[in-house]
Amino acid sequence: MDGLGALFGLVAGFAAGAGARLLLARLDRGARVRFPLCECAVGGLWALACAVPAPLWWLPVQLAVAWFAVALTVVDLRHSCLPDALTLPAYPAAGLLLLPAALSGPGPPLAVRALCGAVVFLAVHAVVRAVSPAALGAGDVKLSGSLGAVAGAVEWIALPVVVVLAAVITAIVGALSPRSHRHREGGDSVPHGPGLLLATLVLTLVPPSGQALALAGVPQG
Repeated sequence: MDGLGALFGLVAGFAAGAGARLLLARLDRGARVRFPLCECAVGGLWALACAVPAPLWWLPVQLAVAWFAVALTVVDLRHSCLPDALTLPAYPAAGLLLLPAALSGPGPPLAVRALCGAVVFLAVHAVVRAVSPAALGAGDVKLSGSLGAVAGAVEWIALPVVVVLAAVITAIVGALSPRSHRHREGGDSVPHGPGLLLATLVLTLVPPSGQALALAGVPQG
């Protein structure tokens, strides 16, 4: 999109960020966020999404991931928890956004990758949680399936890339604030949710080159 589209994304994102801030204040396990943190974060990400070359059918996915990323990251960094009120609705939201994207764009391959990505991510994170409860919270596992669906929709390679990038981001967060999230569910780790969210967001906004061409409708080969 052009500059006008980015401006529209900024304004609409600012309003959506305000909605996120008000929603977080009402949730039992939410967070009270000062104005205009959510507004600026969502607005900036939505403006970026509108500026990145991509077909219109992929844009709603980018906007939704950006909104969830901001809302859930704020809560996880503040309270080391991911509320069910946000992680569970992310599943139907992903389905409602990815199904039209598949029908409007690549078709069944995108839907298959999304479904496989959701199953694989959920299974892998559930196993890690079972083996080492201190490494992942229950909320991280609940979140992983919806993010896996989005990553899978981008392309297969996005799945391992998200895993690696999320681990790197989590390590950076831990290095920057080593004492801020101690004793999380009996462990000594930092929240992994922000890493998963940011990694998925990066792959969604700036997908790998091959998928970027496919999303833009440019023939490959």
